[in-house]
This record gives sequence, C-alpha cells and structure tokens, in this order.
Amino acid sequence: MNKIVLLVMSLVVAFSASAQLQTPQPSPSATLKQKVGLTDVTIAYSRPGVKGRKIFGGLVPYDALWRTGANSNTTITFSTAAEIDGQTLKAGAYAIYTKPHKDQWDVFFYSDTDNWGLPKTWDAAKVVAKTTVKVEPIPFNVETFTIDINNISNTGGRLELLWETSYVAIPFTVGTDKKVTASIKKTLRGPSAQDYYKAAVYYFEEGKDINQAKAWVDKAIMMTSKKPRFWMLRKQALIYEKAGDTKGAIAAAKASLKHAKKASNTDYIKLNTESLKAWGAL
Repeated sequence: MNKIVLLVMSLVVAFSASAQLQTPQPSPSATLKQKVGLTDVTIAYSRPGVKGRKIFGGLVPYDALWRTGANSNTTITFSTAAEIDGQTLKAGAYAIYTKPHKDQWDVFFYSDTDNWGLPKTWDAAKVVAKTTVKVEPIPFNVETFTIDINNISNTGGRLELLWETSYVAIPFTVGTDKKVTASIKKTLRGPSAQDYYKAAVYYFEEGKDINQAKAWVDKAIMMTSKKPRFWMLRKQALIYEKAGDTKGAIAAAKASLKHAKKASNTDYIKLNTESLKAWGAL
C-alpha cells in the first residue's frame, strides 16, 4: 500500500513539474557586447516597454534615482580601465543608475552590482564615477528601452540610452593608445613587415607622427618587395599624401593599382584610380 502511495505522489510531483506555465517576460533581458579599441564592453539589462504609459515624469519620476531599466540593476563591464568625464573606472563591472531630470540626467557608475533594482541604502562611497548629460528629444517613439554603444573609435565610444522620446549619450574613453604604443615599442624590437604596417596604419588613423608612419610603412613595403601587397601600397600612398609627398603618393598608388589589377581586386582598382585622378596623375 505504501509503495502505491509513494508511486502516486511521485507521479503528481512529476506532472506538476512538467506542467509549469511558461510565459514571456514583461521586460525581457538583453546582453550587449561590443569591442571598443582593445576593450570588451558588456552591458546586461532588462528592457521594459512604453505600453501606452507616460514614461519620464510619469512611470519614471523626475529627480529620483532609477535603476535604468527593469528587474535587476543594469550593469556594464569593462575588460580594461575606462574613463568617464575625467574619472577612471578600473576593469570590472559596475551598476548604472540614473536620476532623470527634465532637461538633463545624472548618471552614476556604482561599484556594487548585486542589487535588485536600487540599493536598499545608497552608499556615496560606492559611486566610482558620476556625470551629468543633456537629454535630447527623439522625433519618434522608442517603444522598448534600449541601450547601445555608438560613435566607436579606437579610443572610446558613446553609451546611449533611448526610451519613449528621450535620448541620452554618455561619452567614455578606453586606454587604447597607451596599450598600442607600448605594444608597438615592444614589438618593433624585432618586427615583421606586418608589424611595421600595423604600426604605420595606427599612427596614420590616429593623427600621430605622420613621418614616423611614413618610415614604418616604407620598411613594410621594402620587406615585402619580392611579393608586393596592393593593400600595403595603397596605405603607403595615403600616408605619403597626408605627409605632403604627392609624388611619392602617386608612385605608391600606381604600384598598388598595378598589383590590384593582377589580383582582379575591383575595390582597390577603383580606390587607386580615384586617388590618381584626384592627384592629377590620370
């Protein structure tokens, strides 16, 4: 008899477990991963919807702390140190809290990320960085709360918050230049053609010493002279042009065009042809 009772009970428990109702989350969770320079940036947050409600100044009151999303607090993780409004955030995770006002928002990066919503007790010592940014109107309705990273460069980006008809952007920087410069110095003690080329491209794109970029790209071209790379020659042409050496730029562009034609690379054929026309060589 006891065996029968135990069997029935186990069947009831198994049925109950299998019959659990699954429904969509009202504010679904999301994870955004973005590489900025050499830094991995990860944002984890929940995305509530407008659903016909007045959001800012209504559901989200003005002049009060907000968890910046729904459910658990929104977090941002940097794989390297970052800087916001002159304040350094070490590599690690931070909760993002905001205090929306009508015309501007206060944004807080909080070291304690283990909160459901707002901390029970706000600890100012845990505010690693704080900034105030302007609210911009959006000419259309953003139904679902959105966090994105845009205006990405080698050295930083812009953390963007969008919901209802409001847009807020928080600029941040990462220490790419320091890391790359150190890596260049270390690598160039025994560099390959590719190392010289990458160093030259970085200096060219970041507006650093163009003559140094020119010297490095020349070394890369010299080391690959037996098997010229049309993309390296193309970059050499652009570096020469930026350095004010139009004659050298034309020679490099013609060489790049020649080898691009051999490789049937229509993109580089077009780019070099356009440059040569612009520089009066065609």
